[in-house]
Amino acid sequence: MPHGLPRKIRIAFIVQMVMASLAILVAFYVVATLYKYSFIQATLQDEAAHYWQLYQASPAQPPPNNFALRGYLVEAGYSNLSLPANLRPLTPGFHELASDGQLVWVDRQEAGTLYLVYLRDQATRVAVWFAVLPAMLALFAIYGATWLTYKASKRMVSPVAWLARQVSRWDPRHPDIAALAPECLPADMEGEARQLARALHSLGGRVEAQLERERNFTRDASHELRTPLTVIRVASDMALDEADVPQRVVRSLQRIQRSGRDMEAVIDAFLILARDSDIEPQSEWFQVCEVVQEEADSARALLGDKPVTLEVDCVARPQLYAPPRVLHVVVGNLLRNACSYTDRGTVTVTIEADSVVVSDTGIGMAPDALARAFEPFYRAAPERPMGTGLGLSIVLRLCERFGWTISLDSTLDTGTVARIRFAPPTGGALPTAPATGTTAA
Repeated sequence: MPHGLPRKIRIAFIVQMVMASLAILVAFYVVATLYKYSFIQATLQDEAAHYWQLYQASPAQPPPNNFALRGYLVEAGYSNLSLPANLRPLTPGFHELASDGQLVWVDRQEAGTLYLVYLRDQATRVAVWFAVLPAMLALFAIYGATWLTYKASKRMVSPVAWLARQVSRWDPRHPDIAALAPECLPADMEGEARQLARALHSLGGRVEAQLERERNFTRDASHELRTPLTVIRVASDMALDEADVPQRVVRSLQRIQRSGRDMEAVIDAFLILARDSDIEPQSEWFQVCEVVQEEADSARALLGDKPVTLEVDCVARPQLYAPPRVLHVVVGNLLRNACSYTDRGTVTVTIEADSVVVSDTGIGMAPDALARAFEPFYRAAPERPMGTGLGLSIVLRLCERFGWTISLDSTLDTGTVARIRFAPPTGGALPTAPATGTTAA
């Protein structure tokens, strides 16, 4: 994990060391500067005051003269030509002669003028001993303490980092929880890290059990739910083949067959949604117009005696590679909504080269209802008895599953337009066949 917790801790300690080092260097630079220009100046002033006291006691007292300090006295009434040339123009006060490497204090009294010269090289050496050397020792102490703290922190977070590496290797479909078993944990993993490992191990076990139940359900449901539908379909086919079947019974049997086909399509769609997204469902090439025509024939029965016309306009005849029953469910839901919420006028299905458009002249939806149209169990007109509010939610999930897009455009009391746009196959557009005419109820 290049950006894991250990790396962040290491960066934090490095930043801490750098900031502490800069702070110490700045602090000791200030101390060295103050030493040079404040402490030495005060020392020279005290040295001058001490000399004048000695001078009052004995005028023969010579100016200070040692390894670091040079003193010159020009008595009152005498010329300063005996001074070094660089000291002659100086006025009373503190001076730094950078070119000569000297710090000079000039003190003028009635008895004369005293020049005290402190060699800057000596001041620098003293500053090194009293400022730079302590700074280096402080830096080494900080570096050592920071390194020890970092090593201790690294040891503390290493169990968490190990745990993160183990979890990052998990396959969501088959999490390998064996490494998190209590007997497999590292010996240095204690406290909260061990508790976290136990919790993840338990969670992984529950995930495995849930996935196994899901696989068992989809496998068993696929078989058990289709079996009674197959019996219904076969029985209705045999009943229709009987001679002298009343027309009313024929219509009822045909409705049973259509409902059976619809139920099979819904079961297939739900099982597809229940399976993992990386498990490809059984797909085939089919004509979109044929699926729309079949769903339109089924939807016309919902119109009853309402003055509504259902039209199918095949502007193009695209072919689609997908499970045909999924498109049955999607188009069927849209058509049932259009027929249920249209009291008069027209429901039109237009098949274009890359999309299917279902438009109606029904009650429409207000903007707030349109924004919530795909929410589960939401109904724009709850006073109408039909529907549970799940149709559009299922349609949206199926479209997302196969890379299709669905959009709604609706105006209250005017109508609704739903458009399903198909994702083209890799490398080109949807294949199409020559267009045919329009069919109507």
